[in-house]
Amino acid sequence: MSADTRGRPAGDSDPPPGSGRADPSADGSRGKDPATADSTPAVEASDRRVRRFWSTRRVPAALVALLSAAATGLLLYDVVSVRAGRSAMRWRRRLAEELATRPLDDVWMIVGAAAAMALGLSLFLLAVTPGLRRLLPMRQPAGSPGKGEVRAGLDRRAADLVLRDRAVRVPGVQSVQVAVGRRKVKARARAHFRDLEEVRTDLDATLGEAVTFLGLARPPTLTVRVRRPKKG
Repeated sequence: MSADTRGRPAGDSDPPPGSGRADPSADGSRGKDPATADSTPAVEASDRRVRRFWSTRRVPAALVALLSAAATGLLLYDVVSVRAGRSAMRWRRRLAEELATRPLDDVWMIVGAAAAMALGLSLFLLAVTPGLRRLLPMRQPAGSPGKGEVRAGLDRRAADLVLRDRAVRVPGVQSVQVAVGRRKVKARARAHFRDLEEVRTDLDATLGEAVTFLGLARPPTLTVRVRRPKKG
């Protein structure tokens, strides 16, 4: 059913949405149309103190827990057996004998101590380092709702694909390899025509803009290398 407009004067009809001019703002400037507004992300007002994602490390924690429980259970069983009047297990008697008779400068004592130290150091590094090196934390715009409750991250492989897709669009680029790290982005391109310096300049500008649009909390430095493809 359509609305009755016979009693309405010509020219009083409502304008279609979006066809009129934008109303002036309080400071006298005209507002921008959302469809034509600048799509540049607000990187200037973002929070740079974004921490990395921490890995739960379920597999190392499960292995350490299982090995510790097995060793503790076996030792406890042997102690209870000795208290019950049985003889100690052979492995425990042999271990006690070796620890009592071998000197500290023995090769096996040094190897065992080094292995134990390496294992303890690796567990300590797993406990104090974030992990998830392939996940890059993204920037959180200042004043966004739910700030600190929701965090975003970008996989390094996805960033590689995005930058490589932008790089191959540069005229003269035949192939390109992009490696995105936490601190650096390395791009190696092969140019089959145009001057190498011109291609490198265009690549540097294109990839620099693409790295900015990734929205990373800590934008990495960009290194671009261009060379000719191998003949033959």
